[in-house]
Amino acid sequence: MNDTLTACGRVEAGTPAKSERLGLTFLLGTGRCGSTLLYEVLARHPQVGFPTNLDDRLRRVPRAARSLGAAMHRWSSPSFPPKRVRPSEVQAALARDVSPAIVDPFRELVAADVTPWLARRTAAFFRDRAATQGVDHYVHKFTGWSRATFLHEVFPAARFVHIVRDGRAVANSWLQMSWWRGHLGPAGWHWGPLPEAYAREWDREGRCMVHLAGIGWKILMDAYTSARAGVPDDLWLQVRYEDLVTEPHKQLRLILEFLGLPWTPRFEQGLARQGFTAGRVEAFRRDLTPGQVELLNRSLGTHLAELGYAV
Repeated sequence: MNDTLTACGRVEAGTPAKSERLGLTFLLGTGRCGSTLLYEVLARHPQVGFPTNLDDRLRRVPRAARSLGAAMHRWSSPSFPPKRVRPSEVQAALARDVSPAIVDPFRELVAADVTPWLARRTAAFFRDRAATQGVDHYVHKFTGWSRATFLHEVFPAARFVHIVRDGRAVANSWLQMSWWRGHLGPAGWHWGPLPEAYAREWDREGRCMVHLAGIGWKILMDAYTSARAGVPDDLWLQVRYEDLVTEPHKQLRLILEFLGLPWTPRFEQGLARQGFTAGRVEAFRRDLTPGQVELLNRSLGTHLAELGYAV
């Protein structure tokens, strides 16, 4: 992959497509990692703007609707109505207004993938939506590949909040999702060909579907490790889902401080409407057999230990 990326070239420093003026935060996670929970909580902050699912439902969203949708989420209950207006990754809008490449790439997007044309479209997408809502800070969530060095190339001052979750729990949750394509094997799933070492490992262990989901998590975590090395330390914050649900106030104060946002009474009121539960933290032990858990322990052990999880 490195040879391919080198051949792509880079956008020269100082290109007019870059935007350093927009206060942006990108919330990153593998998917099924607690990123939606954190996204909905941060979106309740009165100084934060964000896209809603109206952007995907309507091809051309009136500017007033974007602001109204954000306001509806801030004051709504998390459970009512069932199909509420809510923060969204707006994948359909991104594919339409920017490029499908930013939505569903076959590998991690990196700085070398940025072209002036793509940088202009990406910058305009977020800049226009932030301006419409009239906010000081705009938050957007990406799941799957981090896209962090790609986004850092376009927005050098953007901040990144990476939420991680126990890889055994992520693998277990992926297996239960209708959109999960791991049953098609590496030829048909989301994360491209298996790296050689992981392909040998999967063959050696009997090509178990549970194991493949765990390997998918490892592939993404490897990509996040590489991406983090390409972003300045002061622009990257990593939090754990398990810490968020057990100590929400402590973790959210750390996150708001990192983003330069105050803890306001309105945010406190919004937070009170958001439920936090640790009931699913170790659900993988109930949903998987002991043998499957042990297989994941063997496969993910080093990665889990580096993130502070006990095997």
